[in-house]
Amino acid sequence: MYAGEPGSGAGKGGGGGGAIREAGGTFGKMEAAREDEYFYKKQKEQLSNLKGHLDKEISFHQEQIKRHEDAIRRHKEQMSTINSDK
Repeated sequence: MYAGEPGSGAGKGGGGGGAIREAGGTFGKMEAAREDEYFYKKQKEQLSNLKGHLDKEISFHQEQIKRHEDAIRRHKEQMSTINSDK
């Protein structure tokens, strides 16, 4: 993906990220590594949040299923009561 190493200076795949990264060298590489780490942690946090949200959604829908099953059972009981009254 990169033409050169990230943080190795402008025009080599690591440029355009500020004065330190454009200068290249060790500081540019360290800055590129920090940036990669930041985005890795950010992505990990976002995935964790997504999993938490999906867990809540699953719980909600499971509760809705339970309520609907209870309603179906009640309606079937009412139907059997109506049919037995005949």
